[in-house]
Amino acid sequence: MRSVAATGGCLFAVLTATTLPAGDWMQFRGPNGSARSSDAAPVHWSADENVQWKTPLPGPGSSSPIVVGERVFVTCYSGYGVDPRDAGQLEDLQRHLVCIDGNTGRILWDQTVAVEPPEDPYRGYINEHGYASSTPASDGERVYVFYGKSGVLAYDLDGQRLWKAGVGKESGRMRWGSAASPVVYKNLVVVNASDESQSVRGLDKLTGREVWKAEASTLEQVYGTPALVELPDGRAEFALAVPGELWGLDAATGKLNWYAEARFNSPVNPSAVVQGDVVYALGGRGAGMISVRAGGKGDVTDSNVLWTSQATSYVPSPVLHEGRLYLVDDNGVAVCVDAKSGDVENRRRLGSAPAGPGGPGGGGRGGGRGYYSSVVVAGDKLYAVSRKNGTFVLTATPELEQLAQNPLDDDSDFNASPAVDDGRLLLRSNQFLYCIAENSATK
Repeated sequence: MRSVAATGGCLFAVLTATTLPAGDWMQFRGPNGSARSSDAAPVHWSADENVQWKTPLPGPGSSSPIVVGERVFVTCYSGYGVDPRDAGQLEDLQRHLVCIDGNTGRILWDQTVAVEPPEDPYRGYINEHGYASSTPASDGERVYVFYGKSGVLAYDLDGQRLWKAGVGKESGRMRWGSAASPVVYKNLVVVNASDESQSVRGLDKLTGREVWKAEASTLEQVYGTPALVELPDGRAEFALAVPGELWGLDAATGKLNWYAEARFNSPVNPSAVVQGDVVYALGGRGAGMISVRAGGKGDVTDSNVLWTSQATSYVPSPVLHEGRLYLVDDNGVAVCVDAKSGDVENRRRLGSAPAGPGGPGGGGRGGGRGYYSSVVVAGDKLYAVSRKNGTFVLTATPELEQLAQNPLDDDSDFNASPAVDDGRLLLRSNQFLYCIAENSATK
């Protein structure tokens, strides 16, 4: 990739920062996609222990919950593709944005949107993750959802729709649908619409008007959420892994500032993580990991690449904690990587099954891949949600000591990454949203 067409330009309003309650988890993988919270969370739970509440959802989905004050938001889908044995009629598909009281688990409101054809049929990898795979994002006053070819929508916290914007109605050649989540930055909602239009777009968060659009054919089969990099000189960029490269896009204009060559294969699923001006990214399918200093210009392969590593994952993204990168790959292998050198310090198979694609955490419909969720850090512990075999809790240390395996009485898939809220974990399956809190009984 040597050409990204960027249209539009900078139009940033001067906005007063909204004061938000501590601990709010307002986008995919929490504050700036870091997947970290200083709050300690429960280590042990079961169907009748340390479950504060359990709320039936109106449909399945792979999107993660977000937390805004005392409200939890999550997306679902219904009407089509819910039962693999009988998909139903595509025209009956609808998406849901559900608002839940974070204290009681009571559903406060449920706003639905009917499908806007064309839409990808329920087959192949669509039946792995469904039609609600993009996690909502919020600025504390509004909630933004991405429904693929049915568009990007904004709601106020009481469920009133504020605007809707289309970002394309195409399909990638594999017809896998959407997965990337929106990100809020200043007055923009930034969306990776790779499947819909091979583009990344910046939309005005108050109106939905397109501020900029970055287009490139290389974006096909790129499913990661853009990661915000705030540079020392005050500029900001979005880092995004694409086949063969890691990109830095100007946050104000969408223009490609820099790229670094990488061994990323197609598709590229994981999202990058950022600390300061350093980006850590991996590309899936055994492609390895790369560390790059952001803020460069043009080809920075020789100047800004800090290291490359063999550590990899097909779907889950890593987390950075106290100088080390941690991930649990699709097959249930926990990996610890030194963030300064890229050296793999430890690998540990979760559970007791032997290593291999069919190891612990398997049993989902993902061809032996037992993990779609990305690991998060709460306090000094790692939380890795498997699709079928519960949540594993590990020490966030190179030893990767397994402290607990916590199954719930739920035979549906757990594809979503957890949210952390004031010492509680929010876990989402295809049937329920769970609030895990210390010394709670199921309500």
